[in-house]
Formats: sequence, C-alpha cells, structure tokens
Amino acid sequence: MESLRVLRPGDLDQVTAVYREAVISQAQGLYTPAQIAAWSNHATSSNTIKEALQRGYGLASCGKLGQHGQATGQTSPAVIEAFGLLDPVDRLSLLYCRARSCRQGRSSAILRALELYARQQGCRQWRTEASQLSKPLLLRLGWCIDAEETVIFAGESFQRWRMIKTLSPSPGWTGPNAVKTPGG
Repeated sequence: MESLRVLRPGDLDQVTAVYREAVISQAQGLYTPAQIAAWSNHATSSNTIKEALQRGYGLASCGKLGQHGQATGQTSPAVIEAFGLLDPVDRLSLLYCRARSCRQGRSSAILRALELYARQQGCRQWRTEASQLSKPLLLRLGWCIDAEETVIFAGESFQRWRMIKTLSPSPGWTGPNAVKTPGG
C-alpha cells in the first residue's frame, strides 16, 4: 500500500510539478495542444494551487525513486507521486498523479482517505468539477454527474462536468480527530 501523508504548504513545489507533469503526460488525445499548454501552465502562472494548499486539507501518495528516476515499491515521505486536495472540505479541488505512478491505485486510495476525512468533518455531500481525465475514475467510485459545462480557462475553452457524491456518516464516527494518516 502506498504511503499517504498530509500535504503541507512546504509541498508547493512538488505539488506544482505533479500537476504540470500529469496534465502534459496524460491529457494528449483528450485535449488540444493549446488546451494542454494553458492547463499545465496554470500551475505556475497563478496562486490558485498555493492558496488551495494553504486553505484546504490534502493528502499525498509518496514513493521513492530508483536510480533512473523510476518509482520503486519502496516508500518515502519525500517524493510525492499523487495528491488530492479538499478546498473547502465539501469540494474535491485537485486530484493529480504522475504518469509513472498511474494505474497503481494511488488516486483511489487518496479519494477513499479524503472521503473518510470529509465524513468525519460532518460533510454529507462532495462536489467537484471533473475533467475528461478524472471523470471516469469518479464515476467508478460512485460520483454522479450534476451538470456539464464549458468554461474558459487561461484563454482556452474546456468541457468539464460538475459532479457530486452523497456521503453517509462513517460507521463508528467519533469526531474529526479520528482520521489517522501516516505522518499526520
């Protein structure tokens, strides 16, 4: 199982790198080159990620790199491979994973842990704006499409989906301090 830890404001450089890499490496074929450039550059051209990291609650899935920059089975709190961020607690604001770490269950593990946290904070429904990248995963995990919309982002038009997920209270809920995450 991947090592999950709570995101900190000091993780900004790694989070920004994961965001950019994920968009550049995984959006080809789903988005135009102009859309990919606009989206990936947003990580460094605005304070959106920095502000969300300071305000919100997030988790990182970490892994150690081998000699040639490849992820290994070992874990290290130093290398972020994927992250998810709630801002505020009822909204999944960001969910990104490096290409080398895709299809390893990292995003699903982050979402399960964030869902538990949100439930323990008293949240009864989640919301998000999903891209073509995240929509299939969210649908598999029980999210529903609330609306489809087209938005202008960094001068480019994007189709996205407003999605929601109803959260029932956690079994054995003991309050907000019950979430246990490694390193948190």
